[in-house]
Amino acid sequence: MKQVTHVCIIDDDEAIRESLRLLLYASELNSVGYESADAFLADGAPPAFDCMLLDIRMPGTDGLELFTELMRRQVAWPVIFITGHGDIPLAVSAIKQGAFDFLTKPFREGELLDKVQSAIRHYRHEQEGLLKLQHIQERADGCTPRERDVMKLLADGLSNKGIAESLGISPRTVEIHRSHVMEKMGAQSLPTLVRMVSKLKN
Repeated sequence: MKQVTHVCIIDDDEAIRESLRLLLYASELNSVGYESADAFLADGAPPAFDCMLLDIRMPGTDGLELFTELMRRQVAWPVIFITGHGDIPLAVSAIKQGAFDFLTKPFREGELLDKVQSAIRHYRHEQEGLLKLQHIQERADGCTPRERDVMKLLADGLSNKGIAESLGISPRTVEIHRSHVMEKMGAQSLPTLVRMVSKLKN
């Protein structure tokens, strides 16, 4: 089933908001528009967005201030800034802080759509990775402390004998822990387990 996509548009120019909404709609992308950053912040329950188109210069809270607030709240939506030529240094600085990209007015429709689609793909890939990491962490949390010790040493490349010597237990006990670790982690092979542990370290 095709995923529903939501793009947030924040721009104080109503004509720009409407043209962006229609452009996105023509590409089967749903959008919600706000006339200002303050209007967005006043919305108690905005939808979960896949991308945000954010004007830098606006009355009241400007785009950069909203971006800083979103980062403080650990909101992970990719932000594409809409800028005038004089705002390019500000947009570049925002990218260094974690914004996804920027567009300079006037921009081409194709350029905007390419950037939005790229941002959405990036965001969904990141979310899938976080979900997988969460599942791996939950499995690891289901292991006993000793099983986690064995798992770490297995991932470090130690043999059963080496693990036994390192932990001061018998090789047979290591085999039992190893079997439990593989089962609880859902790992079909040692290389799979090594990759899982590597993800947890990162």
